[in-house]
Amino acid sequence: MLRALEQIRRMRGGAQSHLMGCSDGNYYVVKFQNNPQHRRILVNELLGTKLAARLGLPTTPVAIVEVSEELIRLTPDLAMEMPRQRIPCQPGLQFGSRYPGDPRRLSLHDFLPDEQLPQVANLHDFAGMLVFDKWTCNTNGRQTLFFQEPPRGGHPTADSSAGEKTATPYSTLMIDQGFCFNAGEWNFPDAPLRGLYARNRVYEAVTGMESFVPWLDRLEKQMSERSLDEIAKQIPPAWYEDDFDALLRLSEQLLRRRARVQELILAAKQSNRQPFPNWT
Repeated sequence: MLRALEQIRRMRGGAQSHLMGCSDGNYYVVKFQNNPQHRRILVNELLGTKLAARLGLPTTPVAIVEVSEELIRLTPDLAMEMPRQRIPCQPGLQFGSRYPGDPRRLSLHDFLPDEQLPQVANLHDFAGMLVFDKWTCNTNGRQTLFFQEPPRGGHPTADSSAGEKTATPYSTLMIDQGFCFNAGEWNFPDAPLRGLYARNRVYEAVTGMESFVPWLDRLEKQMSERSLDEIAKQIPPAWYEDDFDALLRLSEQLLRRRARVQELILAAKQSNRQPFPNWT
């Protein structure tokens, strides 16, 4: 199990997470049990991210991170800012999402202009992520990070035929599964626009339901009762307040919902937003 060694900085967002250096030499965005959104957010993050990874989607490695009482006591910034009071972060086992590099050297973007989106090498994964978000009823907007891998040798690449420098492509990572299963409610209030990314440009490659088939097939074949149970056993009971029956019911609902995903995508397609401009 990882141990948090130092707090780097507070992160943006309603869960008031913190970037922390950990015992494996990596950095993690850590969400605490007493975050303002809900304790179950940690369950959603661990369960949701591992399920998305099993669908072959670009996620960050996740871990259970132990944050000691001593570290919290010695780090005044490790606190939850509530409307009328400031509460220290709760010590114990927390959720950690690995930062995709050294935060002093890697620039992350949560937004790219439309004209830069074609430079994203794995833009097609937004279609797969919609399959995931519809399945899990993500009631938050789809959150993602864009970054550029440093070129080998630290120098820009060049087009050998034209002699011109070419831009390093971006990659995207799908982050923040905290509002899957409707956050702390663990129910599924489906709506046509839920799960969609904010801009239609990422869905330009979608030409019909066949564009979602690779992830729909994995959803049907790889998301079994056994695979859900394997992940559920990794979740610290404190994150769901020892209510294992509630976690079991959540898993059962997910298994049943696999058959509804195509219907939910079609509802999005028929909405006034028209998110798939090239659906024929």
